[in-house]
Amino acid sequence: MVVEADLQKHGFKEEVAEQTRGEFIKTNYPVPARRYRVHYEGYNISIEEPYFYVLHYLRYFLGYPHIDKITDIFAAAENSSFFGAAQQRLGAQQDKVSQFLATIGKMVKELFQLVRELRILDERLGYYQDSFTQSRSSESAEITLKGIWVDLVEQGAKNPASVYGMAREVQFTTLPDLFFSTHPQKQEDVDEVVEREKGAFNRKVKEVLKRKLRTFLAWKEHTFDEMKNRRIFTLKYLRQHYEAIKMYIAWVRPYLKNINRLQLDNKKMESPDLLVAFESSMTEVELLARKPGSVNQVLLLSYMFRTRPDMNYSQEYQRGPIHVGRIELDIRAYSWTDEEIDNYKKMREQEDLELLGLVDESVKNAIESLGDELRRYLLEAGDDISTKNEAQKSQEKTYGSLFKGFSEMFSGKGRPKTHKPKKPTRTEIMKLGQARSAAENSAKSSAWTLYHHFKKHHGMLNW
Repeated sequence: MVVEADLQKHGFKEEVAEQTRGEFIKTNYPVPARRYRVHYEGYNISIEEPYFYVLHYLRYFLGYPHIDKITDIFAAAENSSFFGAAQQRLGAQQDKVSQFLATIGKMVKELFQLVRELRILDERLGYYQDSFTQSRSSESAEITLKGIWVDLVEQGAKNPASVYGMAREVQFTTLPDLFFSTHPQKQEDVDEVVEREKGAFNRKVKEVLKRKLRTFLAWKEHTFDEMKNRRIFTLKYLRQHYEAIKMYIAWVRPYLKNINRLQLDNKKMESPDLLVAFESSMTEVELLARKPGSVNQVLLLSYMFRTRPDMNYSQEYQRGPIHVGRIELDIRAYSWTDEEIDNYKKMREQEDLELLGLVDESVKNAIESLGDELRRYLLEAGDDISTKNEAQKSQEKTYGSLFKGFSEMFSGKGRPKTHKPKKPTRTEIMKLGQARSAAENSAKSSAWTLYHHFKKHHGMLNW
């Protein structure tokens, strides 16, 4: 519902007009240059004809090439067949949206798990890389990997055959110290390193030490390759998962718009023109027709239909309503610049944007909570892990820009920043005033012509 504050926010002054004799009310529309009002009623005629007559007349007789539908909402009596048919369609759309939203929520949750898994893999791979590269921290990395092997593979002290278990059960008390202090790099170096560094110990201890070191090094080499492959696969899957979330959001947006348009207007449901016991409905439609120029000629047409829907079968399996009843048509003439037209459209579309923002904002916040870590993994997932040529580096840069625009896609923001316009000169102000005056006169003439010919075509009194 547009209120006076919304009009003022977008630079418009609200119209006050006589709706009934001697009663002036605010119409929630900007003040027009001219306004005409037509009431047309007949219970044996279809009201679709007046609507399409005006649409055709605007395009082909008055020469308004650009016509936008701004508003299209309806309400129906709860006991009418039209209400039942509309609610069935609404229910189908809501069921589809609930399925999509459940899938999106599940996939966002899985996205957190994938990022966490990659973080753990990176941490573990860091130990392997330091261990193999003989860096300053290679000894601590090797000790850490040995600790992981003892805890995970040998089950720690619970297993009598483990390093700690043998130290306790068979009195190989020096085995843990020897195991964690001996660091051969390859499996084939185990015998040489043990004999060279631990030759003073008895043969049985050295045999057990060789066996443990050989098993550990085989595990380390194989799990290192396995983790590298697993990380590559997880990266690719993360990007696929991320793209799937964006795809589902793109799918759900049209359904949300449909639900918004299929929902009944609650304010009209309380109108005295709509009775539960009758086959009755009310529909509100608003069209904005403009003829371009330095200042546009604009006709704003507001329809209010109060109808009796007649549900007829158009095919054996489908039925639709034919509306007969009363039409109220308001024709308002304006002279607006492109910026003023955009402001008016934004004002009318505000409620739709709020509905879509409920889903977009929640998903956007969840994605952004992962921070730079998700961005880094997505960038890496877009490239060959082993080598990067110039084309791939360019792709990485491009994909980075796409990620930056992800939240902009969700929130509907991201429009380029406009520079503050310079102050117009006196000559430019005079030209704009002349163009506005000419556009206003032409729009008023078009409004009168449409009003006059509509009455004449439909058998009303005219002059």
